[in-house]
Amino acid sequence: MVTVQNHVGKITISPNYFTELIGNTVTKCFGVISMNVTGVKETLKTVMPLKKKNKSRRGVKVRFFKDKLLVDLHISLMYGVNISAVIRSIINKVGYTIEQSTGISVEKVNVYVDSIRV
Repeated sequence: MVTVQNHVGKITISPNYFTELIGNTVTKCFGVISMNVTGVKETLKTVMPLKKKNKSRRGVKVRFFKDKLLVDLHISLMYGVNISAVIRSIINKVGYTIEQSTGISVEKVNVYVDSIRV
């Protein structure tokens, strides 16, 4: 849970909110095909049909450190796109969306391109 104090009062934001917000933002960016799983825990969650599978939450890791967010993203891109342009676009869009939605500044967005697909 992330707690922010402002002039209105104390606001508590769930980590699930951040993963949903970031996942939806990234999947709408040009050139992104999908979000990828990162690690054993996420792999087991995708294999086990316990809940409704939400593909936009895969590949998003959010850490809160000294009033700033650190975001790690694992994605698959389309073949033929300019990788550096797409990644710059994702970094800017994720930072802007989080700051506009929550008022919390983003320290760093790390984007890992796991695969390129046709």
